[in-house]
Amino acid sequence: MANLLGISGSLRAGSFNTALLRAAARDLPEGVSLDVATLHGIPLYDGDGEAASGLPPAVEALKRKVRAADGVLLATPEYNNGIPGVFKNAIDWLSRPAADIPAVFGGRAFAVVGASPGGFGTILAQDAWWPVLHTLRARAWFGGRLMVSRAGGVFDAGGELVDDKVAAQLRQFVAGFAAFARG
Repeated sequence: MANLLGISGSLRAGSFNTALLRAAARDLPEGVSLDVATLHGIPLYDGDGEAASGLPPAVEALKRKVRAADGVLLATPEYNNGIPGVFKNAIDWLSRPAADIPAVFGGRAFAVVGASPGGFGTILAQDAWWPVLHTLRARAWFGGRLMVSRAGGVFDAGGELVDDKVAAQLRQFVAGFAAFARG
């Protein structure tokens, strides 16, 4: 069994990236589970706040989910050719305190996908994640790429995946990542 956690890097109610994770969770290979998480409730990182109050409950909850997962699938939007601030902020919180990095990230399988309304998918944001994950000593999966471009035509108004080609690519990606995460 491979237990995966998908984290959407968008707070938007109609997020294509959250929809991508939901679609993946509905069409999993046998022996794979996928829990979908969002970043709602995670405040901006503030070292003074951390020193005074510790980790916020939303951060603690997400850390527990990451620790329980065999692999983490980051579904990243691309904002201004890079990682969305809200997503990087969450990862920064998850790396606190620094002594927790090995338990949260160290050797854990991570992969990155993304969906965008633009024509280039999320290639630059995905590429920007690799040095971050390397620094945290995550075990990054390079066995596939999934960058959904022109996502407005891939999902319907209700956020359902309606493109059969993308659905097949998503199934293949998740199956490959799950096999990697099982190690």
